[in-house]
Amino acid sequence: MPDSPLLTAAAVAVIVLAIAVVVGVGIKLLRSFRELGTDAERATYNTLHAASSAGQHLRTGLNPAGAAKASRQLRNLLGCDALAITDTAGVLAWDGAAEELKPRLMELAADVLIGGRTAVLQARDLGTGHAPGSFAAVIAPVRAGSRVVGVVAAFAPSAGAGLVRATSEVADWVAVQVELAELDASRTLLMEAEVRALRAQISPHFIYNSLNAIASFINTDPERARELVVEFADFTRYSFRRHGDFTTLAEELRCIDRYLLLERARFGDRVQVSLRIAPEVLSTVIPFLSLQPLVENAVRHGLEAKEGAGHITITANDSGAYAEVTIEDDGVGMDPAELQAMLAGHHDGDHVGLRNVDARLRQVYGDQHGLVIETAPGEGTLITMRVPKSQPGHDA
Repeated sequence: MPDSPLLTAAAVAVIVLAIAVVVGVGIKLLRSFRELGTDAERATYNTLHAASSAGQHLRTGLNPAGAAKASRQLRNLLGCDALAITDTAGVLAWDGAAEELKPRLMELAADVLIGGRTAVLQARDLGTGHAPGSFAAVIAPVRAGSRVVGVVAAFAPSAGAGLVRATSEVADWVAVQVELAELDASRTLLMEAEVRALRAQISPHFIYNSLNAIASFINTDPERARELVVEFADFTRYSFRRHGDFTTLAEELRCIDRYLLLERARFGDRVQVSLRIAPEVLSTVIPFLSLQPLVENAVRHGLEAKEGAGHITITANDSGAYAEVTIEDDGVGMDPAELQAMLAGHHDGDHVGLRNVDARLRQVYGDQHGLVIETAPGEGTLITMRVPKSQPGHDA
């Protein structure tokens, strides 16, 4: 039975529609491809992506695990047949061909490690001859400051000027990652040193006074003396613990409670304390020994020199994404200009604990999270500390 004109027209319409859809999809794909940019832009993106990926693996310094993961991206970046990374002791990573040269690499790199100058070794220098599959090498130093800490070695059929320059640039880039890793390590050591300094500050002043206070109760109130010995032991155990740079707000408040109990044994009713703590911020992670020095500052420099009783108010509030802690005393106060000079490190002054805590907060959270201190002579002192409630990577 012959096709009717109506059926033929419908078939033609379907075919036209299908062609239109295909053309439309093709135009969209072509537009999407064009949106990726020019060839130069795509090459730039690929280069930056490879450098970024390799950098993540080198941020812990020159070590076998990080170098092995970074070497593949760096070899792709240079477009060479093989790439190796060493430190001063041995080969950390080798990616690609020419592994028969790996046992000789430290010997080949000896002059570079000593003199710090890039070496270009042709196939005859490597003893691979001119046969197919022979390699030349570019060995560039990785410098951290004035020290050569390793090399980057690229292997290719020939070592032209382009490969020499590119390998040197990659070695310089690796050096930056190593220096950043060393900076991170130095900051960690600095923080640990500052905690040790706080412990040293606690040791002579507070321990001497606390033991004297305990001794004064041994004959008159032996039970009180025993209680104070237990509190003193718990306080010193917490203050001199050897693990962790962070603690919780709850733990730090417990330390402060013990500290104030011992100080009240000395001062009696002269030290009065009020606490207003929001339960939801008790689990907030804060740097170890970041609150106790502030309370000690209030007692030693605010209330001790004041006639009569003094009052300390400690508050901890939920402030959105942050926990806000304030420590206020109605003591003798400080000169604001002298305080600023002390916080800036221009002179030591009597408030080492304040500067120490302020510096550690800025190191951990950034300059915007340093201590905010409001004070004036005769007007007492209000110290405010704000820390993020969510802190990935910081464990108490």
